[in-house]
Amino acid sequence: MSQQSVYEQLNDEGISVFLTHAALDIPSVVASVKSPEAGAVVLFAGTTRDNFGGKPVTHLEYSSYPPLALKTMLSIAQSMKQKHALTAITMAHRLGVVPVAEESILIAVSAPHRHVAWMGGEEALEMCKEKVEIWKLEEFGGDEGGIWRANRDGARGAPLDAADASHPPS
Repeated sequence: MSQQSVYEQLNDEGISVFLTHAALDIPSVVASVKSPEAGAVVLFAGTTRDNFGGKPVTHLEYSSYPPLALKTMLSIAQSMKQKHALTAITMAHRLGVVPVAEESILIAVSAPHRHVAWMGGEEALEMCKEKVEIWKLEEFGGDEGGIWRANRDGARGAPLDAADASHPPS
C-alpha cells in the first residue's frame, strides 16, 4: 500500500494497522507480513456482498474516529501477536464507500506454523469486529435507504431515511 493512499497508520515491531479511503491492496498487505522465519501466511479479506437479510445492498460506507480506532486496532494486533506467537500481523480497514465485491478489511498474519496463523488471524478478525470503533452504513436500493450498524456480523441497525444517512448514529 503506497504511503499516499494510507489515511492513518500505526506500527510496532512486526505490526502494522491502518485505515484508508483507497482500495485495499492485497499483495502489499501479504508482503508486509512475509518473513523467512514464517512457514505460514494467512489472509482474511472481507468483501461487500450484494445482499443482507434478503435485501439488495448497493454498497457499504464505513465511518470511524481514526485516532481511537487505530489505537484499538494496534492493541488487538499486539495482543494477537503475543498470544499466538505470530511473526507479523497487518490489519487494514477501508473507510468511505466500498462497492459490492471490493474489500473492506484485510487481516494478514504470519507465523512459524499454519495452526497458530489460522487461529491468530481468526481471533484478530473477531476482536476487530467486536471492539474497533468503526461503523457501517448498509445502503439498500430504492426508497428503503440504509441502516447504520456497528461493524459486527448481523448486529441490529437503525433504519435511516436518506436525510439521516450522512452520518453514523451517536
